[in-house]
Amino acid sequence: MKLMNALSAALLSLATASGALAAVTAEEAARLKTDLTPLGAEKAGNKDGSIPAWSGGYNKAPAGYKQGTPRIDPFADEKPLFTVTAANMAQYADKLDEGQIYLLKKYPEYKLNVYKTHRTAAAPEWVYEETFRNATRTKLEGFAVKNAFGGPPFPIPKSGAEVVWNHNLRVHPAGIVWPMHSYVIDASGTSALATGAVNEIRVPYYEKSESVESLQKGYYFGVLQSVSAPSVRAGELLMFRDSLDNTRASWQYLVGQRRVRRAPNLCCDTPNFVNSGVDFFDQPFIFFGPMDRYEWKIVGKKEMFIPYNNNRLLLTPHKDLIGKNYTNPDAVRWELHRVWEIEGTVREGQRDVRARRKLYADEDSWTMVIGNTWDAQGRLWHTSVGYPTLMPEMPAVNLRHWVTMDFIKGSYTVTLNTDEKSPIQIAEPPPSANLLTPEGMVVRGVR
Repeated sequence: MKLMNALSAALLSLATASGALAAVTAEEAARLKTDLTPLGAEKAGNKDGSIPAWSGGYNKAPAGYKQGTPRIDPFADEKPLFTVTAANMAQYADKLDEGQIYLLKKYPEYKLNVYKTHRTAAAPEWVYEETFRNATRTKLEGFAVKNAFGGPPFPIPKSGAEVVWNHNLRVHPAGIVWPMHSYVIDASGTSALATGAVNEIRVPYYEKSESVESLQKGYYFGVLQSVSAPSVRAGELLMFRDSLDNTRASWQYLVGQRRVRRAPNLCCDTPNFVNSGVDFFDQPFIFFGPMDRYEWKIVGKKEMFIPYNNNRLLLTPHKDLIGKNYTNPDAVRWELHRVWEIEGTVREGQRDVRARRKLYADEDSWTMVIGNTWDAQGRLWHTSVGYPTLMPEMPAVNLRHWVTMDFIKGSYTVTLNTDEKSPIQIAEPPPSANLLTPEGMVVRGVR
């Protein structure tokens, strides 16, 4: 009997480490209708009330709101409660991530303006219903998701890989079109436009016409990027399609070759040429794409200062956001929220230039808001920071802007998915499935 118990414990430990866990029980899933929010966060506030109870989120567009644009800031009149600086950071050290601590120590003028916490994350009712179904039907086999659709697949996660999948499959419009500008700032503080483009995004995972069955055969996220700047790259096309089996397919149209070809492995630690190689292809959106190079574990949940409700930032001209060493701190709104802390270490038999990384996911929306990486010598290498914003017409908390800083080289990149002229637009219906194919790219290739 002791041998059987020991064997059972070992198998459970192995399953937990690999993420190969069964869906939760019906009794556990029932918590999504009681003490947990419909997406799996703790409904209650914290002990001192600095994190309030969730009361439904921000789910109604105000009068005069124009669909798809960031023309609202419901908290525009609020002032910071306090500011974290190099002088007082020790007082708040337990609520800071490694990247912010590094910045505060290195740049005495750097700061975090901390505002009142608003738990604005929400989703359509049908997404809540599918999330409840996912809780008992969805499984992780290795790193592949089985039987998921229409909501975070693991609202009551048992492994780090499940939390990462919740981020990859966070609430998102089924179709969206946004202008993208990626800037690179070198160690001297000189900024340059790395890529200007339009991204046409289709997310079948959140199309009501799709199903659990159809998603297993297709892709959950697809994007076609049409490059317009700089002029030397104008006319290039880049397409990604990510699937629930933890694989990515990608294609390129290069003007000089005048043909569509299957792209090499554009994931993981491949340098991201969209951002002039400052970051890697899995660092957009803080984390993006296949995850099987790492063993992921849940460190725990903690209260931490994170960017949140940053609609004001979307209204700020690009020139006023980009600083010499970091994003303009006065444009960023920080709030205290509970986050899932996830640690990744390179798996046995795998290789990645970043030996270790940490990801911090907002508990209410499952959006990764901060990601840090370390090199093989244990040096803090990157910090990636996302700026979640309100999208009340979805409703959802969405990630449109993010920054990745390379502390070793002293450079950083800022990705801004709006501009002063062209608004983000939810695409109804979503971009055609035919567009996100090699044949569709051929039709688009005009140079």
